[in-house]
Amino acid sequence: MIYVLKFGAAWILPPGIFILALLGMAACLLKKYRQRRMAGGLAVLAAVLYLLSVGAVSDRLMGGLEQTYDVPAQPTGDIIVMLGGGAIADVQDVDGTGMLAQSPSSRLLTVLRLHRRYDLPILLSGGQVFSDTGSEAEIARRVLRSLGVPDEMILVETRSLTTGQNARYTAEILRREGYVHPILVTSAFHLPRAVLNFEKQGITVTPYPADFWVSGDPQLYAVKFAPHASALLTNTVYLQEKLRIFVTRYLE
Repeated sequence: MIYVLKFGAAWILPPGIFILALLGMAACLLKKYRQRRMAGGLAVLAAVLYLLSVGAVSDRLMGGLEQTYDVPAQPTGDIIVMLGGGAIADVQDVDGTGMLAQSPSSRLLTVLRLHRRYDLPILLSGGQVFSDTGSEAEIARRVLRSLGVPDEMILVETRSLTTGQNARYTAEILRREGYVHPILVTSAFHLPRAVLNFEKQGITVTPYPADFWVSGDPQLYAVKFAPHASALLTNTVYLQEKLRIFVTRYLE
């Protein structure tokens, strides 16, 4: 019963209600006004929105991108580099103000576990992108300190606003401090573009994917074919990432 309710609720909440509205408008145009072209256009738009809003599609697309790099069993490197991915300013955290967004929080957990396993220093990269977001690297450093990571084991890069700048400014610090083989930690979907940017800076990294969004072995069931905002977000992030990879590879 719970799955029936979930499937039904998906059609009365966005984006499901918008898909039904587009189909209703298409049917009205076709039946009442004989506007076949406009009705067909609305039906196509509804179909595209539906496909972008179902988990069966997001599992396939995002899953393929996230599996670009395997999680290494024994990663080799002399420093752990984590890229920022968003922060929230002016909210109270346990020991200060400002906190990381969901994806960089997941990345930071992976970084902490790698640090404790291999006793490697950490370089945090990420600045304050907007006026109402926090400084990503500084917030991450505060969290690591509160979890017992010694201050001398943490380096920060706070100027970068993009992945390209992450790589450029991080490369400067790596060369200055004498590190030559970083373990690069970021979200699995973001890793292909991040590695590409570091390659452009002449830095060879050990890719370490974190913050997976979909299962490594996705299954198909009815709810995966109901429209959900989370699947729409996942597919949107996938399309954005593929576009940014193209721009990074061919236009920058």
